[in-house]
Amino acid sequence: MQSAATKKIGMGLVGPGFIASHHIDAVRRLGYAEVVALADVSVEHARSKADALGIRNAYGSAKELIADPDVDVIHNTTPNHLHFEVSMAAIEAGKHIVSEKPLAMDSDQCRRLRDAAKAAGVVNAVMFNYRGNPLVQQMRAMIAADEIGTTVFVKGQYLQDWLTDDHVFSWRLDPALGGKSSALADIGSHTCDLAEHVTGSKIVSVLADLGTIVKTRYTSGSAIAFSGEKGGDLREVQIAGEDVASVMIRFANGAKGIVTVGQVLPGHKNDLQLEINGRKASLGWKQESQNELWIGRYDASNSVMAKDPSLMAASAKPYAHLPGGHQEGWPDAFFNVVSAIYGWVRAGAATPKPEVVSSFADATHVTEIVDAMLRSHDGGNVWVSVE
Repeated sequence: MQSAATKKIGMGLVGPGFIASHHIDAVRRLGYAEVVALADVSVEHARSKADALGIRNAYGSAKELIADPDVDVIHNTTPNHLHFEVSMAAIEAGKHIVSEKPLAMDSDQCRRLRDAAKAAGVVNAVMFNYRGNPLVQQMRAMIAADEIGTTVFVKGQYLQDWLTDDHVFSWRLDPALGGKSSALADIGSHTCDLAEHVTGSKIVSVLADLGTIVKTRYTSGSAIAFSGEKGGDLREVQIAGEDVASVMIRFANGAKGIVTVGQVLPGHKNDLQLEINGRKASLGWKQESQNELWIGRYDASNSVMAKDPSLMAASAKPYAHLPGGHQEGWPDAFFNVVSAIYGWVRAGAATPKPEVVSSFADATHVTEIVDAMLRSHDGGNVWVSVE
């Protein structure tokens, strides 16, 4: 039997969908943590997936998994409408909790989770995984060191095309399961979180113009994304949530900016980009070319900095695990955030939160931004303050 000092941190995952395998992979890469349990909608489904992934314990409910004494950290990768219920149950059981975004269906639920996690003294994190990219951290370090001067403008975009076909349907488009917001809650949240994390300033007001390009979709009733069913008995579903959005934003430090989001834009697969314009220089990063950082200058040639720990700022170096010329990707950035979360677990929840980690408090603010965007659009495209 392992001693308390050598016992591995036990991880349990609820909701084994697409993103779950990346949570499992990242935790296993740590070496000092073990994936000990998985829960799904039935014990049969859970057992099948647990066997395929080499996980010893399988449960037919989140409640059973949370009660497992070998589980120290709960990973909540359920659909949005279950986030609050599962995360609150984990907090009430005194377990550390890692949730997929959005933290919950609305700002009120988020604030309740934030306050409960703080009162319980548990590690709480939401997987805004793009923070973990080495060159995102390089951007953050350069801005903090005043290398680009005062930030004056921020341009963020997250464009995709997976919903272009009207025969593709996902639970994310059902407001009862995904929430009132669709594209903004799903990918606009990443853009806003990244902009705030890199600049070090909060978004304080927004003016949003939202649209639904594909108003009718066709589905057999499956809530699985990327289905693309063409034949058989399909039913029409009327879509209310936005699939495109343009939002003007203002930051607490006086900077202005714009966020553009879309999921019905052919040719854009996972086109997340962030550009920060300062008085001295500009920085630009593209997720699909994530090992390069563009540096723009007025009085000198523009340049591209390759991901290379020997050239990076001291605070960004730990996020690059390979030498220059060795490409690192999406799973590596994901791992960086998970590694920081588990480092926080090992150090104790009372220790300061790692900067790369989005806490429940951080994620609550992002949901408040999205809620403000919805209010702005519903109010006739007017400026609205973020709560």
